Amino acid sequence: MSQELFQENLQKISPLLAELAKSPIQHCINGNWVDASNGETFTNHSPIDESVIGEVSAGTTEDIDKACNAAAEAFETWAAMPGKQRRELLHSIADAIEANAEAIALTESWDTGQPLRFMSKAAIRGAENYRFFADMAPNAREGRSLPAQQHMNYSVRQPIGPVGIITPWNTPFMLSTWKIAPALAAGCTVVHKPAEWSPCTAAMLVKIMHEAGLPAGVVNTVQGIGEVAGKALTEHEAIKAIAFVGESRTGSEIMKQGADSLKRVHFELGGKNPVIVFDDANLERALDAVVFMIYSLNGERCTSSSRLLIQKSIAAEFVEKVRQRVAALKVGHPLNPETEVGPLIHEKHRDKVSSYFDIAKQDGATIAIGGKTTDLDGNGCFVEPTLFTDASNSMRISQEEIFGPVLTAIEFEDEAEAVEIANGVRYGLAGYVWTGDSGRSIRLGRGLDVGMVWINSENNRHLPSPFGGMKASGIGRDGGDYSFDFYMETKNICIATNDHSIPKLAKN
Repeated sequence: MSQELFQENLQKISPLLAELAKSPIQHCINGNWVDASNGETFTNHSPIDESVIGEVSAGTTEDIDKACNAAAEAFETWAAMPGKQRRELLHSIADAIEANAEAIALTESWDTGQPLRFMSKAAIRGAENYRFFADMAPNAREGRSLPAQQHMNYSVRQPIGPVGIITPWNTPFMLSTWKIAPALAAGCTVVHKPAEWSPCTAAMLVKIMHEAGLPAGVVNTVQGIGEVAGKALTEHEAIKAIAFVGESRTGSEIMKQGADSLKRVHFELGGKNPVIVFDDANLERALDAVVFMIYSLNGERCTSSSRLLIQKSIAAEFVEKVRQRVAALKVGHPLNPETEVGPLIHEKHRDKVSSYFDIAKQDGATIAIGGKTTDLDGNGCFVEPTLFTDASNSMRISQEEIFGPVLTAIEFEDEAEAVEIANGVRYGLAGYVWTGDSGRSIRLGRGLDVGMVWINSENNRHLPSPFGGMKASGIGRDGGDYSFDFYMETKNICIATNDHSIPKLAKN
């Protein structure tokens, strides 16, 4: 049955790929589809078999300037639109996303190498993001009543202005909606620069938004290379804030580029997240979560639990069970419904991930399973799902974000050592704790230097809750009203309620 479904998926993707190959993916600026100002393109390949998907317009500084000016021109009208009207429009966009869910999933799977079993949910999650923030739009500007004895203070919020959004390649469609939807709900206009390794569904998204009735100039998408189009966006005077998801090093560069214009920044950056398993945990559930949170999405997930911190009393048995599960993972074509691990996004990223196989050996760790590149019929950017054991927290495999299907197991004696190891990295995005001790779960919830902690759970997202990291993992929080803290300015208004005393100077 799965082979039949696989063949059906291959048939369904064929017309989508034929359409992408016809002409370059263009920019969408002020509601118009346009080539790069200099006519230049770059080639987009599928990581499945390294075949050419098509050409993509290579955004220039001039293209970014036009997009930013269009966003600035559209801002006043969009910001003045009643929140209820924005809500209706965002719900219409969500409806359109759901109507195109299969095409989005198939295209994203082919473009990124992510297994269809995960990408089939990408459009649905994207639509949920639009619906959630749509329903917040009517009340987005509300503030607080802050009365004093002789004055009435109250706060209101207003959209910050045109914003730049730079999204990554790992789950590009969902993460684009996660950033764009709250910006639109707040009343901001947007210039979106997608990752150059995954351009396809960004073009689909902006097309869907305009077909659903989004006014011209409210969202502008410029494809291109980060060092050119991305840099021009972060430096542009018309852009008041930059939301970026990606590597910590790139976040640092963006902060420098935006400094001259005092841009507000929101960064969701790297992670080296621990999953801590104590001997009193439900070990079967912990095993499921440990394997899922590093080997799903090809390990290309900022919140992946890439360090397994395992209590010594259960380490040998638990790690062996992990090894057996890793050996059983189904690596293959992402459009095959049985595939659990597909190819990595790009040959450069495959080479980066596979470089850690030698690093692990040099540092004295053991490759319990995996540790090699692989292929599909001689092609593709595949690596074997890998487990490192006999590791210490000082090793590079324990400290650096590998961003692939690679897990490093580190043993600990007690709770204090587990916290010390968990916090002993430059990152602080997420942490996972498995324990049967409720007091310990509370202590670790406080003690881990991360922005998010999941207790006896995998990464379960609740849209109103804050999402973001500490240390080198980011600045700011997404989710619920926390998103509006970034996309809006808070203004205080003070009104005197009586003839209070006013100090006099230069009195005659």
